[in-house]
Amino acid sequence: MKLKPFMALLVMSAAVSGAWADDSSNITISGFGTAALTRTNTSDAEFARPNQLAGVTTDAKTGVDSNFGIQVTAKANDWLSFTGQGLVRKNVTDNFGAELAWAFAKAKVNDNLSLRLGRVGLPVYMISDYRNVGYANTMLRPPVEMYTQVILESVDGIDGIYQTAVGETNITAQLSYGVTDSDSRSSYTAKFKKLSSLNVVLENGPLTLRFGRVDTNVTVDNSANLNLLVGGLRKYGYNAAADSIAVQDTKASFTSVGLGLDYKNIVIQAEYGKRKSATLAIPDTSSWYTMFGYRMGAFLPYVVHASAKQDSPRTVAGTPTAGPLLAYTYGANALASASPIQTSNSLGVRWDFHKSAALKLQFDRMSPENGPGTFINAKPNFAGSVNVFAAAVDFVF
Repeated sequence: MKLKPFMALLVMSAAVSGAWADDSSNITISGFGTAALTRTNTSDAEFARPNQLAGVTTDAKTGVDSNFGIQVTAKANDWLSFTGQGLVRKNVTDNFGAELAWAFAKAKVNDNLSLRLGRVGLPVYMISDYRNVGYANTMLRPPVEMYTQVILESVDGIDGIYQTAVGETNITAQLSYGVTDSDSRSSYTAKFKKLSSLNVVLENGPLTLRFGRVDTNVTVDNSANLNLLVGGLRKYGYNAAADSIAVQDTKASFTSVGLGLDYKNIVIQAEYGKRKSATLAIPDTSSWYTMFGYRMGAFLPYVVHASAKQDSPRTVAGTPTAGPLLAYTYGANALASASPIQTSNSLGVRWDFHKSAALKLQFDRMSPENGPGTFINAKPNFAGSVNVFAAAVDFVF
């Protein structure tokens, strides 16, 4: 649900305060934010977070890595509570806008099981629930090679969270089911139905292991470019090619595993994921990253290597090979090859200068292959590696 800037936060706060004004002790308000500056060393393409409409080049800007969020939880009794989270950031417009990220009722069934109904976080990745809370993460931002594979962050529906312990191992299992949609920077909306997810986390002392799986059916019916290509190919008898790029109730999935280790001064985090779909317009991909850090008092320097590659063909079979219909071939192949192929190496340092604030500096050397990679608005001559520089202050309250 998209709202005008700050309206989500105001509406949520007013509604909660009005409903629970007679017992303010049951209301908890917390917040988080990141104030950042980001720039690159090229003007031939823009670096952006997933699904941002515009990014940054050689002039430092605040919009790419900055955000602000407020979360309100109202406790009705020992077993029922209501939570809303508003988030301000740049997404599919080039202006800061507010969105209602979470809005759910939570029922505690017993000491192990909780049910949530409404808009809940979708556990796609290892840091899904706090991916927008910079202070909770070692890195300045999650590696874009991994986190562009699935840009969904929430689902409208229901989930169940079960927690238990086996010996010294804590186990958390989460099942979600619902629907959602996602606006694209290309002015279309992807609609996700029958969306189910499984998230299992095992924690034993300093070690965390995670397995995740998301399955859904996706439809894109308002993309002028896709409709033109599919309709044109079918009009001229290239039905198999049209079917291979159509996105109509198409099955798609994302499977991932993750590892985290925080032992004495050593900090390690790694993820691996595979995206699959039944259409070449949503290419199959593999992505991964590994981060190593070493804590020295209030300072935590770290290094990261990340990679993303495409597993499905980057051309569409059965399209026209000559004549005026070649435009359909070029268009279909552009869809099939749109997934980023890229590696990156990053150096960074986190300084916890306050109990609720941290300064981060990060340098990324990103190397796209066979296209612009994760960069957007690229000029025709764009090629080679790009340096990305960022400084940020993360805070919570």
